[in-house]
Amino acid sequence: MTIQSEEKLVQHGFRDFIATIDRVIAIHKHLGLEDGHHTLLLADRRVTRQRLGIDAARAGALPRGATVSVRGQIAPMRDTFRNISVGLAVAVVVVFLLLAANFQSLRLALVVVSTVPAVLAGVVLMLAATGTTINVQSFMGAIMAIGVAVANAILLVTFAEDTRRRGSSTPPPAIQAARARMRPVLMTSAAMIAGMIPMALAIGRGAEATAPLGRAVIGGLAAATIATLFVLPSVYSLVQQSAGVQSASLDPDDPESAHRAQGQA
Repeated sequence: MTIQSEEKLVQHGFRDFIATIDRVIAIHKHLGLEDGHHTLLLADRRVTRQRLGIDAARAGALPRGATVSVRGQIAPMRDTFRNISVGLAVAVVVVFLLLAANFQSLRLALVVVSTVPAVLAGVVLMLAATGTTINVQSFMGAIMAIGVAVANAILLVTFAEDTRRRGSSTPPPAIQAARARMRPVLMTSAAMIAGMIPMALAIGRGAEATAPLGRAVIGGLAAATIATLFVLPSVYSLVQQSAGVQSASLDPDDPESAHRAQGQA
């Protein structure tokens, strides 16, 4: 900011306001004299809306006809986060619908999707523990972790449902599924976590850019694996405790469908 522009801003009543914004790198001036409106444009990628609000409150009321707007990378980043959040929500909904079509049951689809909150909790805890910010890379890591967690949950729920329909009740089907599918679930999660460790450690020049992705995957999968083996069986047992053994399929050619006998009759 030149001395001339600073003097002009001071003349228009921005002295106290400028003194409080100590982290602003560049101040671009646009004084519209047509309607008596004055606009102060602040450009600094390090100045957040919260910081700007605190500084503005400390400076007091702005001069009459003055407005403040944040410039730089803040607006594009907000649009990016908004789009990724919408994409994540749409992905979960689409996965739920596909699972409902596959299992022909909304309840089983809900059981599988119940692992998603565990993934998100693990991602948040890992990012908080490592001091990593929520950014595009960590969002991508969360999506990857959700995909692997849902695959492990499908493996366990499918085995439990097949065991329940065969009439096995001792031990409960959910416990049998957790025991039988523990090894493949652990192997899948361990392989994914081991592959992400070098990325999470940010070893090498420029590796810090992709480190949030690895950390998000590790945290999400660690929490999802625990939830899949210890929490998911309980959720399955609660949801399916009063379910019948016949398939919900409407296909008369399905040997497990209740409509097969009616079609033959």
